[in-house]
Amino acid sequence: MKRLTTLSLIAVLTAAATVVFAPRTTQAQSAGVVSSVLNRMDRNRRELRALRSGIMMEKCNAQIGDCDRRMGAMLYMPGKGRNSNVRIDWQKPQVEMLAVTDGKYTLFRPRLNMAYQGNANSNRNRVSSVLGFGLNVSQQQLRTQFEPVQFVGEGNLDGGVHVVQLRLTPRGNAGYKYAEIWVDDSGMPVQTKWVERNDDYTTVRLFSVQKNAGISANDFRLQLGNDVKIVRS
Repeated sequence: MKRLTTLSLIAVLTAAATVVFAPRTTQAQSAGVVSSVLNRMDRNRRELRALRSGIMMEKCNAQIGDCDRRMGAMLYMPGKGRNSNVRIDWQKPQVEMLAVTDGKYTLFRPRLNMAYQGNANSNRNRVSSVLGFGLNVSQQQLRTQFEPVQFVGEGNLDGGVHVVQLRLTPRGNAGYKYAEIWVDDSGMPVQTKWVERNDDYTTVRLFSVQKNAGISANDFRLQLGNDVKIVRS
């Protein structure tokens, strides 16, 4: 499978973990669970000032069953409006650094000694969309942008983290079929899955989550040497 770039891969928070589902609930019970989870997500969003975690991202081609996995560490800090601050230091399979701040992104590839820079809201960079599922979007926005949120099930992710799984189907025309999120008991979306129209999917899992860790705005600015070639897009 053609290996995608970091910026296109980061279209979604997603995860390929095993969940043991609870028995099927009634429609009324499901609606109550969804409402409770969305309320917890809203509270988590309001209280979240900074986030530090490990991150796993896996992009899979459904037709041939081939997957591309990345591992690294992530920093997150809410910003004004949808312009959140994000930094991901990919460690495997190769070292790359991605920083998004003040509405701009920088992707540094040390092995090439090159850095790509551009508008964070461009089609090539969809970090805001990834983190939008709960970290920086209100319950009202979720209800407006998606069909009624569906309860899929609940159980434990690898590592024993209890989660509730929800499905989000976009209203109108969108570039994907649906997204799913796994929300822990504190309201933190620790896993998301983004399914494309051709059934390819991206999974992202956050682990070792530290809320409101000591992070400053300077942590989101990459220090590039004078010899680094800058490519603007």
